[in-house]
Amino acid sequence: MFTISDSNQSDRLTIFQLNLSDSRDSFARDVFAGFTSSPKELLPKYFYDELGSRLFEAICFLPEYYVTRDENEIISGRVDEIINEIGIPDRSPVRLIELGSGSAEKTRHVIESLSQRNAELCYLPIDISSPSLERSTKELLLAYSRLRIIAYAADYSTALRELQNTEARATQGNPRTIVLFFGSSIGNLDPAESHDLLRGIRMVLGRGDVLLMGADLKKSAEILIPAYDDALGVTAAFNLNLLVRINRELDGNFDLAEFEHRAIYDEARGRMEMHLFSRRAQVVRIGGINLEVDFKRNESIHTENSYKYDLEDLRELAVATGFRLDRSWFDSHRRFSLSLFTAA
Repeated sequence: MFTISDSNQSDRLTIFQLNLSDSRDSFARDVFAGFTSSPKELLPKYFYDELGSRLFEAICFLPEYYVTRDENEIISGRVDEIINEIGIPDRSPVRLIELGSGSAEKTRHVIESLSQRNAELCYLPIDISSPSLERSTKELLLAYSRLRIIAYAADYSTALRELQNTEARATQGNPRTIVLFFGSSIGNLDPAESHDLLRGIRMVLGRGDVLLMGADLKKSAEILIPAYDDALGVTAAFNLNLLVRINRELDGNFDLAEFEHRAIYDEARGRMEMHLFSRRAQVVRIGGINLEVDFKRNESIHTENSYKYDLEDLRELAVATGFRLDRSWFDSHRRFSLSLFTAA
């Protein structure tokens, strides 16, 4: 557990560091499993070390990456309407949980709207990147003098289990719970994983509590591919940083110049894919897990999927996981959706 030293804020912030003692072991196990499987793969949750988190923040500013702009348009322009739709009475206690909080920039709009209603607000951000979590929570405490934060440096499933076990309720009475899942992160999960995650979210909610979830909508490859393979090469650097992390933490000897980032749209599955392709036949040694990895020329390491949705997909997901889809909001180009799932 981590608490800040500033006496003016320390009573308002607690950060739980969950499973950090075995995070290196988990990374090692998953890298070993990924490189001994066929086809080779790496889990996208390992993108977000400190450098990876900063690179993703840069991706969000790229002209090709419409996702953040479109979601910001919805949140900044419709937040009061969304809070009204949820039905939060003035001066009522609210528990605001966020999965993958990152810099929490979009979250500020929600906090502002709730603060204007004088809600007693406790914010519970969950993020796998501890440095990003510490940085964003301190900034929020400086900006909002009445805000209380209980943060979890963990993956989603670990933090949700902790919340379910402790039934963390930092406000008095019986607070209304809102879960935020922004950025179309649901798209990084395959269908079975997305169902498991939403069922896990449902377990920490009472009937009538809500999930506000961003989901990228199905569209043409001409729009999608540049969003995952920008001209500046930031997304390529984000992807290649996985190999940098293996070199640093697991004593690998990947030569980044020998791997190429590619973004591929699988229209039949409705998903974007990110890969790292070996430019030549080669053998890479990963000393920390005592593994030699043989690569054929043009062999892929599959690093990420990003599934795209339509409204029927979202309705089916809601019903299958204990929710109902009450309403969706869209950006002006209708490329992105923000949907209100209510716990049934």
